Amino acid sequence: LWLLLVSTFRYDEVLVGFLSALIVAYLTSDIMVRGGVKEKFNPKRWLWALIYLAYYWLYAEVKAHLDVIKRILSPSMPLKPGIVKVPYRLKSDCGIVCVANSITNTPGTVTVEVDEKEKSYYVHWIWVVSPEPEVCRREISSPFEKYVERFLD
Repeated sequence: LWLLLVSTFRYDEVLVGFLSALIVAYLTSDIMVRGGVKEKFNPKRWLWALIYLAYYWLYAEVKAHLDVIKRILSPSMPLKPGIVKVPYRLKSDCGIVCVANSITNTPGTVTVEVDEKEKSYYVHWIWVVSPEPEVCRREISSPFEKYVERFLD
């Protein structure tokens, strides 16, 4: 990925990138990798990850951007901002963070806090449909969780 970003294939760039990646992988493997190798290379999990990326980039992001653009261009369109509690059902830390980041990166919502004891996100939402946690879950995080739990949990 680094080589694609810098658009170079010089020997020293490749060597430094490779050594840096090895060092970072070694230092973070205990906290980032759980389960066996067979589980990590399961093609079904990779397929679900690709489906999630397609859903996120081609549907959720586009829909949210269009909604925010519509609100910006129509000042008379009402806003109902607020912070809502959004319960989650994910088990892995990586899955919880993945969904929290997806919520934050989608325009109109920002994950303010993750409460691990209550298994909930607190999300600032530009258009609060309902203060009920299960309604908020259905509207905000459920579509993300549906895919993330198939490749991370």
